[in-house]
Amino acid sequence: MLKRNKLTPYLYLLPAFAFLLLVYIPIFQNIWDSLYEWSTFSPDKVFVGIDNYVHLFKDPVFYQALKNNILYAVISIMFQVGGGLIVAAVLEDKLIRRFSPFFRTVYFLPVVVSMTVIALLFTFFYNPEVGLLNQMLKMIGLDSLAKPWLGDSNTAIYAVIAVSQWQSIGYIAMLYIVAIQKISPELYEAAEIDGANKFKMFFHITVPQTKEMTFVAVILTLTGAFTVFNEPYILTGGGPGASSEVLSTYLYKTAFSKDMMGYASSIATVILIITLLISLVQMKAFKTGKEDA
Repeated sequence: MLKRNKLTPYLYLLPAFAFLLLVYIPIFQNIWDSLYEWSTFSPDKVFVGIDNYVHLFKDPVFYQALKNNILYAVISIMFQVGGGLIVAAVLEDKLIRRFSPFFRTVYFLPVVVSMTVIALLFTFFYNPEVGLLNQMLKMIGLDSLAKPWLGDSNTAIYAVIAVSQWQSIGYIAMLYIVAIQKISPELYEAAEIDGANKFKMFFHITVPQTKEMTFVAVILTLTGAFTVFNEPYILTGGGPGASSEVLSTYLYKTAFSKDMMGYASSIATVILIITLLISLVQMKAFKTGKEDA
């Protein structure tokens, strides 16, 4: 009877372990496939060892894509995480809390809209001839700044990144609203009695008290930045040239346009390693789940 009781917890873990296998088996299969040169339309695989990785780390397009992903991550951290926290703090301020439900809906609506619809919307927005952005610049006398935003290699990646910020900031703001609502009102009342203004309360109460949610938001944002696909693929296809190429679009083109499946598997493995390293660094930096000494 005692032995059965000891085995019971492990029996409950078996279904979850089985589901985990559905995730880990393809990961290891992909790593194994990256050691071969093979095609979708051929059953033959040629073992090449780490040649795919050697080729990858000499590939200039890979470095351009990696650079764009890093740029994506940095800008997303500033606007999605930083902006989301500021929006949440403003919406939870007692002066406008009565209007908060309306503004939450306004900020969250882009999150539930299909990326295909959003991409079409911003294609018109960025249109060099009749686009709203260029028309607005001309109306305020800044004609010199008007340009083909998605067709210019210097601005294409920034135009694509801006779409992601517009869509995702509401989601991060909702996460922060939940975290802020759990902060004891007594902390703000005590700070107000001591003469603290809104800025001091934000930096000394709101920011530290939402540390755990910041960890979650940063992980979600960074992971999303290094696995982004829809926005660059739909808006620019990675162009002009490779100016807005990211790792996911380069992976897709390598696999399904060039049919270099082994090489594509090596790109997928690098993306996996990058996202894992980001998660480990964040866990160490934020010391999430641990109380401050």
